Amino acid sequence: MTVEAPTAVEKRTRMRGEARERDLIRSLADRVAELAAEPRMAAIRRRWRDVNALRRPDRAPVWCMPRFCTHELIPPATLACHTPWLRNLEQQFKFLMLKREIDDDTPIEPHFPVGAVFDVDPPNTWGVAIGHIDSGRVGGAWAFDPPLKTEADFERLRMPRYTYNEARTHEKLGLHHDLFGDLLPVTLACGPPLHSILCNWAAKLRGLEQMMLDMVLAPEWLHRLMAHLRDAVLAGMEQVAATGLLTPNTEGAMYGSDPIGPAPAAGIHTYKNCWCASNAQECDQISPAMWEEFCLDYQKPIFARFGLVGYGCCENLTHKIGGVLSIPNLRMFVSSAWTDLDKVIEAVGTRYCIMWRQKASDVVFPDDTAAIERHLEDGTRRLRGHYYQIVLRELQTLAGHMDRLHVWTRLAKEAAARHA
Repeated sequence: MTVEAPTAVEKRTRMRGEARERDLIRSLADRVAELAAEPRMAAIRRRWRDVNALRRPDRAPVWCMPRFCTHELIPPATLACHTPWLRNLEQQFKFLMLKREIDDDTPIEPHFPVGAVFDVDPPNTWGVAIGHIDSGRVGGAWAFDPPLKTEADFERLRMPRYTYNEARTHEKLGLHHDLFGDLLPVTLACGPPLHSILCNWAAKLRGLEQMMLDMVLAPEWLHRLMAHLRDAVLAGMEQVAATGLLTPNTEGAMYGSDPIGPAPAAGIHTYKNCWCASNAQECDQISPAMWEEFCLDYQKPIFARFGLVGYGCCENLTHKIGGVLSIPNLRMFVSSAWTDLDKVIEAVGTRYCIMWRQKASDVVFPDDTAAIERHLEDGTRRLRGHYYQIVLRELQTLAGHMDRLHVWTRLAKEAAARHA
């Protein structure tokens, strides 16, 4: 099939269209810069810094992340840009403006981070292809299709190597700077290339059910895999740090904080200047002893490299509190909706910050918000005198309640203020 080259008229039309898109992005960047300069933003940033430094904030910070229902809040049909990277920027900027309307404690920063580019060898990271079996429905379920099915497959595992791509990094920085850098300064962001949620990688490579069976039937296989994953994360961290480009991740919601660790020598940051946010959701149904043996013990050498650690997500940590508190450099205990909050409060005291996670379905589906208000009032009353933040994440839908995040945010802020 022959594809005809665009005509001169088509080229001019496309150029005019992209020019309009670029003008739109500039106007959105200018608005984000205005939001970042609002006096309330200084108070929000201070609120996060205080609670994460174990100082008493004016009230607990409140934050929601409707990442998986962005299409409901910002319907794709409402986006004006068609050029892919400009469309992505449009969505990012409009999302920040939406969060300003929701009025939670989202700190909008006065700059735009662009990630450093690293090439990985092998390109698929582990030397084996991670697969999924999809249901075929948009947003539907999927099943694991793990590449490590037999012992022989373990021989195919590779240790990924990361090489800084200076040319592509500068190209990305220049592209964004030329577009809106005079309105919203563009900065370089650089962090570790692999996350420390080792059981997540193990489930992808071995399969979630099989990973659990291995703990009983083939523990030596799983120990081998977890050691490989631990060593790969540590090696990747070293390769990135060796570039001298590492940037602290002490901005934003949840982990916004004072500078961490020792002052960088010659301006070169280390992981001691950074947070590590980790969890073990795939180990939710595993006993505390097995979780520690097959996951936590392999994560701890990674955690030891960082200045501060936050641990937990949606898993139930009620019976694993002692293990979490044994983590080196722990600062934040994430107490999910399934974790016994009273037991966390008793064990944590005022030695750590508690991230009190909300149950998304309990927030989204009720037609009457009275139960939400009672839950927030009860929780903030129990948490009074402790260092905590109120976080709502993992929203899959708003179920038609398009103002629910606005209402939840208001109720959470009011409850936090009453029990500050």
